[in-house]
Amino acid sequence: MGIILLSGCWSNEELPDLALVSAMGVDLEKDGRYTVTVQVINPGNVAGESTQGTGESASPPVSTFTESGWNLTEINRKISKKVSRHMYYAHTNLIVISEKLAQEKGILQVFEVLERDHEFRSSAKVVISYRSDAEDIMKTLSSIDKVPSDKIINTMKATEKAWGEHVSVSIRELIAKLVSSGEEPVVTTFHTTRNKGETLQSIQQTNPAGRLKAAGLAVFKDGRMVDMTTGETSKGIVWLLNKVKNTAVSVNWEGEKHAAVYDLMRQQTKVTADVEKGGDIRMKVDIAAEGNASEVKIPINLASPDVLNKMEQKVEETIKQSILSAVDKAQDLETDILGFGAVVHRTDPEAWKRWKKEWDERYFPDVQVDVSVDVFIRRTGLRNEPFHRN
Repeated sequence: MGIILLSGCWSNEELPDLALVSAMGVDLEKDGRYTVTVQVINPGNVAGESTQGTGESASPPVSTFTESGWNLTEINRKISKKVSRHMYYAHTNLIVISEKLAQEKGILQVFEVLERDHEFRSSAKVVISYRSDAEDIMKTLSSIDKVPSDKIINTMKATEKAWGEHVSVSIRELIAKLVSSGEEPVVTTFHTTRNKGETLQSIQQTNPAGRLKAAGLAVFKDGRMVDMTTGETSKGIVWLLNKVKNTAVSVNWEGEKHAAVYDLMRQQTKVTADVEKGGDIRMKVDIAAEGNASEVKIPINLASPDVLNKMEQKVEETIKQSILSAVDKAQDLETDILGFGAVVHRTDPEAWKRWKKEWDERYFPDVQVDVSVDVFIRRTGLRNEPFHRN
């Protein structure tokens, strides 16, 4: 008679014994200590339970707990003094790093800890808090998405898809760029109105006082945040990273500003490198874009091929200027957030071995960039001529 060995769930934990952490924020104190704020889900309120007769939740969908210390492991243990359940990080989908920490101390140590912890998912998204503490971001409630971390992630995905000025970055992607040569990371920043969005009453109005809003792109060099970009410069960075999905491009027309709008449907960015024998480096950026003419404020006839051709040229020039603005910014900061070094590495590995140690400071700022944009207007909507055309 054989003996059958059955493996049991020796490390299992019951759901009622767990505090499910949805997000974690890390701040830096004046004395150099870390302050960590965790956002813990209140399961009953997230599921939609409400107080009888009021239609309002008995308590917020999340609770926050804050502690300070000299390292993240110590802080995590100290938080247990305030929480009646075991802190469970396997469902954490958002990490918020304060602007102060990212600038003064850098983010390498924080993500070294998170990558080492087996509970943390490398797919969790990362954002930088701009002009706000990470703690403020953690405490701000949302009126549409019940869990605030979901609000930030969904906003980041929506603006990345519709506007093209922000990027969604995971822990895995961020660490890959931090440890590789020839490419530095950019991370989306978020801002909130301080101390005005922590209560249920603050979101029970059509225009809440405290809102979470995407701000710009944090630019990194050697693990530290060195600047932040917004507007067309941010768009140029996203164009060069080939991450623009949809966006709107406004163009001027015969003295009229923002006279017409090009609605991008799809695009493809290709970046190549030409390494000359003398050591000169020239990058070639080719962009093919397709979209629609979505708005016209002036009386022009879109049925005319000449008019469409002129609009395509104006859109091409606008996109080109946005890209050149991003290149100038990156070269001024001496940080290759555009990934040019990675392209050079693939093109000429032997040359890259000689250049990589001094790439950001010596070679990257002198790289010449040629930009070619090919825009095609596929549709003009339900009418060719504006109804207000004389």
